[in-house]
Amino acid sequence: MQVIRYPKREEWEKLIQRPTFDTSSLNDTVSAILSDIKQNGDKAVIQYEEKFDKVKLSSLKVEISEIAESEKKLSEELKTAITTACRNIQKFHQSQAFESRKIETTEGVICWQKAVGIEKVGLYIPGGSAPLFSTVLMLAVPAKIGGCKEIVLCTPPDKNGNINPAILYAAKTAGVNQIYKAGGVQAIGAMAYGTESIPKVYKIFGPGNQYVMAAKQLVSLKDVAIDMPAGPSEVQVIADQTANPAFIAADLLSQAEHGPDSQVILTTTDEKLIDNVLAEIEKQLAELPRKEIAEKALVHSKAILLQNTDEIIDLTNEYAPEHLIIETEDYINIADKIINAGSVFLGNYTPESAGDYASGTNHTLPTNGYAKAYSGVNLDSFIKKITFQEISREGIQNLGNTIEIMAENELLFAHKNAITLRLKE
Repeated sequence: MQVIRYPKREEWEKLIQRPTFDTSSLNDTVSAILSDIKQNGDKAVIQYEEKFDKVKLSSLKVEISEIAESEKKLSEELKTAITTACRNIQKFHQSQAFESRKIETTEGVICWQKAVGIEKVGLYIPGGSAPLFSTVLMLAVPAKIGGCKEIVLCTPPDKNGNINPAILYAAKTAGVNQIYKAGGVQAIGAMAYGTESIPKVYKIFGPGNQYVMAAKQLVSLKDVAIDMPAGPSEVQVIADQTANPAFIAADLLSQAEHGPDSQVILTTTDEKLIDNVLAEIEKQLAELPRKEIAEKALVHSKAILLQNTDEIIDLTNEYAPEHLIIETEDYINIADKIINAGSVFLGNYTPESAGDYASGTNHTLPTNGYAKAYSGVNLDSFIKKITFQEISREGIQNLGNTIEIMAENELLFAHKNAITLRLKE
């Protein structure tokens, strides 16, 4: 982990660059796979499953009997944990429900909105080195609350053709029953175009490797909507002398173990704290099963010593971290000044892993600085809002002349005439 002391502001932009991978180099490969899926449907998906996931499938659909059987393979402890997390995620996302109200903008002119669930959504759940059953809850729960009629879940099978039982149990708990054995680019293509088995959806959600990200970006150009641009996972910690170095090290390592291209950043005004955190990282790193992955992430991670809190806040808003943990004495005051971040964790006892699993907030968040313009996944991600208006005879008389003048000055006389005819009547 690099230590940078008192960098000048003109150095910040280079300092906070992510270790991103240019997916444009993958586009030819990904485009060829997507084209094959579009033309050949299930046959192509099955062929790519054999090529990439090393499994020969006779069917892509996960049957209800498979879901029921997989439940027996899980401990009661894990099932209880998944149920608890699901309940908290439901509570938080239900609180985001849109309340429509009618507004009279001019006397006789009534306007309102209605929230409608996106009819068909696709959820992609990685199942490789880390089977992300928590992501099933993060995506399926708000989809269900939002009123999505068709929730399609794709996830790669193992070499025996089985789906991770925790993924299946989480899907069942969240209310998903359309599950398909498909991973990588072929899964994204199948949901974007539709195949004989896998329905076409209107919007695709979920994380994945660089190939999955490239596929999502390509299909979003003209075929289907996606949740957000995404890149490697990241966390920034703001800490002072009141913070616990062991907690900070654990928070940094919990993100570093996601992947070798993850990035973790510590920002502080206390140089001694940096030394103590680095020592804790070495101690904790030695005990991690995913030590090698975390070590690679730490190569392009940084501990940055700054002059004062104002500099830390400015650097943070420029970096726009996916996850931000504030472990300082005055964390509320600092949090009030944060305008660019995906999700913020306050105080010494609020680790990022709480949001990853069970506190209730969503862990599907904007990375790579997109927190400057994007929200994380929430209930609104799964709904669309339709506007309505109703104008009475009195209303068109009150507002008609305004519309006529505007239409005429835009040289759109048919627009004007639609008003004029009504006013003459």
